[in-house]
Amino acid sequence: MNLPHRDSLFQKKKHRSSPYSIVLLLAMIIALLLVMRDQQQGRITPLFMATPTATRTVESFVQEAEVHFVAGDLAKALEAFQNAASVDPNNVELWVELSRIQVYSSTLLVSSEDKYNRLNEALDSANRALEIENENSTAHAVKAFALDWLASSALVGDQRDSLLTQAEQEAVSALQLDGNNTLALAFYAEILTDQMKWTQAGQYIDQALEQDDTLMDVHRISGYLQESIGNYSAAITEYKKAADINPNLTFLYMSIGVNYRELEQYDYALDYFAKAADINEQLGVKDPIPYQSIAKTYVQQGYPLSASLNARKAVQLKPDDAYAYAFLGDIYHKSRNYESEILAFQCGLEGCTAEESCEARQCDSTTDTMVAIEGLPLNVDTKDYYAEYGAVLAALHRESNGYCEKAIQVLEMVRKAFPEDTVIMGVVDESEGICESYGYQILK
Repeated sequence: MNLPHRDSLFQKKKHRSSPYSIVLLLAMIIALLLVMRDQQQGRITPLFMATPTATRTVESFVQEAEVHFVAGDLAKALEAFQNAASVDPNNVELWVELSRIQVYSSTLLVSSEDKYNRLNEALDSANRALEIENENSTAHAVKAFALDWLASSALVGDQRDSLLTQAEQEAVSALQLDGNNTLALAFYAEILTDQMKWTQAGQYIDQALEQDDTLMDVHRISGYLQESIGNYSAAITEYKKAADINPNLTFLYMSIGVNYRELEQYDYALDYFAKAADINEQLGVKDPIPYQSIAKTYVQQGYPLSASLNARKAVQLKPDDAYAYAFLGDIYHKSRNYESEILAFQCGLEGCTAEESCEARQCDSTTDTMVAIEGLPLNVDTKDYYAEYGAVLAALHRESNGYCEKAIQVLEMVRKAFPEDTVIMGVVDESEGICESYGYQILK
């Protein structure tokens, strides 16, 4: 059979090129090269290239931060201001506001180390603001604010007076640059309060109130001054005015509750601690502090069961927080629930397995988070807890459980770390005496 001839797909056809075709081809090649050059230089966007995502503006981050601050969500407000500062790193106002929020957000932290670190971050932000504009009065004022709160940290030791002096110098600089800066006046009053210069503090806070009584900070500091000198009713009035201006800041309600507790008006104290807890719940913020304050109040009222329930609620909110377990142990100690106290202190101070932490907080292992706990170190924050732990182990020692072996180890740690604390040493000596009565030898 003869098949009709067809050219191979891989065989070039032989034909003569037209000069017009060659010119057209050269023109197309030149045009293509020009297009490729413009694409590389960014003058032309390829047809099917994905549209770039719009970059958020500083204003949008600031608005977001303000919304979160008004709502009382300081963590999200802090994050939004950090994002704004990353977009516009030379904006002095952003660093000023970031520093202020960092200081206030330290109230949401439990451990001294976390508070110390956050306040140093606030100080860094204030310094960044001053690097941008050294003659900015409010930047100096907020640096004074950060230094003052840092001076109250348990970790600064003998640097406290030096930090307060630095804070005062910054406040003076702020007022020299702008004598009518209301925040500078208020922050200076707070510094003077911490220096126990009550009369001067009153003069500066009165001046701040006369200039602008619409600022939360001013009424908060006025309340703080009154609280510091024992005028708890007057402090409550000022804190309430601050809360009227910013009604979702939980640290204000916590301050009101503390002052009601000082007045032994426990029901009012519980109401305001509960209000702080409710705000956190609405925001989805898992903050154990309000429940711990409620627990302390119930202990003072003599309601150990209610105290324990709220202390456990705090642990359930932060099941991975060793401090919450140590606090629970302390509440059990004050409620004389000594058997439960041992496991809670073990988790908080020594650490424990996921199963033990679940038992301590009375969780449901089939539905609740299972987490092992790393214990807290012995330091100024935990020394009382360690002493109580050693004491309860000694008190509950029996030959069948051998608790004194652990008690002696814990008490020896406390003795070596805080030999000059007479209250702590009294507990240590008494507890070691119990173990000695069982024949244990104590090396002193």
